[in-house]
Amino acid sequence: MKEILSYLFEKKILTKKEARNVLLNVGQGKYSDPEIASFLTVYLMREIAPQELAGFREAFLELAIPADLSGFNTIDVCGTGGDEKNTFNISTVTAFVVAGTGEKVVKHGNYAVSSACGSSNIMEYYGYKFSTGQDKLRKEIEQAGICYLHAPLFHPAMKYVGPVRKSLRLKTFFNLLGPMVNPSRPKNQIVGVYNEKAVDLYHQVFADAGINHFIIHSLDGYDEISLTGNFRIVSDSEDKVYSPRDIGMPIIRAEAIYGGKTVEEAAEIFSNILEGKGTDPQNQVVRVNSAFALRCLHPEKSFEDCLSSVKESIESGNALRVLKKLIAQQ
Repeated sequence: MKEILSYLFEKKILTKKEARNVLLNVGQGKYSDPEIASFLTVYLMREIAPQELAGFREAFLELAIPADLSGFNTIDVCGTGGDEKNTFNISTVTAFVVAGTGEKVVKHGNYAVSSACGSSNIMEYYGYKFSTGQDKLRKEIEQAGICYLHAPLFHPAMKYVGPVRKSLRLKTFFNLLGPMVNPSRPKNQIVGVYNEKAVDLYHQVFADAGINHFIIHSLDGYDEISLTGNFRIVSDSEDKVYSPRDIGMPIIRAEAIYGGKTVEEAAEIFSNILEGKGTDPQNQVVRVNSAFALRCLHPEKSFEDCLSSVKESIESGNALRVLKKLIAQQ
């Protein structure tokens, strides 16, 4: 590590292979906490390069417990977190709405970091049993159309990094890595990121990895399409800034998508939306995020057609039935 740190302190950039190797060593417990802290600090002082992030991603996927769901055309719907906006669990609701349209969703997530309730908190609240069991995951996605991968179970290497991140109390490149390291390696991903620089970084890494993707960012700082202002979407086929009105949506107030102060409050919002009892702003935000997820899977379809499909998923009760089927298997 000494040689690597000396190299980095000279403001040099690692190759993809060098980045992969150093993070493999981190994830195998070969470095001390002070060495890991020094390494993380480098990337607090300068931006991470695309090839470095790609190398880190490769290493973490190699170290992860695999989830072989390659027999399905799956999508992951997630965000980086870290926007400190404390919205309700938009990506988690979106995952069930998308599954309610008949698509296959592999949601990768964790407990809350910057909000009161993360996707794992929601899933646990409703009785979902976290597992790395391949048979369980395949059965869930076959019968319910969705399964959930609780990140800490699939990434045991994080035990060497977690204490350091906790002691630093700063946003490190691991905040960027989270949505990139779904151990099932889905063919499609829609990812919300917390700033514009991360949009371009994600796009380059995903494009190089051959992943069909939509990277989204609301320009007022949300890691999802919040409808509180303009938002940007980048994929292999477009790089565009939208206004909510461009897609027939109103601009909504930030407080209308607040997520509550407790897991219980967040879970109530989650169930209300799936039961068709969400507020207009809550429904609109879920629909637009879900519609773009469908467009990621089916670029040949219009946004209007995708929006119609996700509205049907909620109004018909299909999204709610997905949740009930999934929980009934636990």
